[in-house]
Amino acid sequence: MNRRMTAWVSAMVFLTCAAAQAETVAITGARIHTMGPAGTIEGGTLLLDDGKVSAVGKDVTIPAGARRIEATGKVVTPGLLDSLTTLGLVEVGAVEGSNDTTATEDRFTAALDVVDGINPRSILFPITRIEGVTRAVVVPRPGPGLLAGRGALIHLRTEGSGWLIKSSLAMVAVLGEAGAQRVGGSRAAALLELREAFQDAVDYGANRAAFDRGDRRPYALSRLDLEALQPVVQGETPLLVAVDRASDIEAALRLARDFRLKLIVAGGGEAWMVAPALAAAGVPVLLDPLANLPASFETLGATLESAARLHQAGVTVAFMTNDAHSVRNLRQAAGNAVTYGMPWDAALA
Repeated sequence: MNRRMTAWVSAMVFLTCAAAQAETVAITGARIHTMGPAGTIEGGTLLLDDGKVSAVGKDVTIPAGARRIEATGKVVTPGLLDSLTTLGLVEVGAVEGSNDTTATEDRFTAALDVVDGINPRSILFPITRIEGVTRAVVVPRPGPGLLAGRGALIHLRTEGSGWLIKSSLAMVAVLGEAGAQRVGGSRAAALLELREAFQDAVDYGANRAAFDRGDRRPYALSRLDLEALQPVVQGETPLLVAVDRASDIEAALRLARDFRLKLIVAGGGEAWMVAPALAAAGVPVLLDPLANLPASFETLGATLESAARLHQAGVTVAFMTNDAHSVRNLRQAAGNAVTYGMPWDAALA
């Protein structure tokens, strides 16, 4: 952990200073993890112009007048990404006026676009950047329904208007215990309700003209929700399902197979128990490496070795905090994953 701390001190110094002063900065002598074709460069130089990387390598020519940061013995890496957060949606969770994480009415579910609620000037952004996190996926929390709405990928910059990287990144849904509670206490009913939503979306997409004329059967969802689900049922936008229990993950896999959906598992407390099926289906898992306590009966199999076991089985793993205020702890989570068996470079990726 000391090595990672040193790395991010140097990395964040050059990022914040370069962006603020619009100058040329050269970081020299560092061990640079490019996470690209150049691999890891020992004793390398990274050059930034106006806050953007312009060159990286062993023998980079440093322009006259560039500000040099000596980083011998230190590590430089790209900024981290938190794959599931509520950054920009909440400042103080207990203050209702500053909390836009959840829509408590079910008039709109799938149609909800998280972008419209994000505050890019949140005081949490600079705090999070200090700890090396430069990008984040922001998602709405589920309200009374199973579908929460659409998430987005953002950059944690507070200057200018370039904070939005991609809107409608994924459609968020919930299953397992939380899903069952929203439909009367039955996991089977939750799956059935989601199946009805996707069946309606498929039917609506094939019969828009008839719907507009009033010649189609009633649908369970609103027109806007059905429109929002079109990229999902067409396999363009992933369905991100919050789910933990191994059997619930298997049910989500069946749902994705039946409707040809791109599935992402979030939470995945027992995902390692069905890792071969996830790997075979090409389904990634968003995981909190620190979540190892059986907080409920659906996470009895949670373990600190989850990330390592999933990676070893060939499952793509990304780290998440599923929070706004603790995103700054993402480095610690990655370090714990490495401690419990995940390769260093895989944890960084």
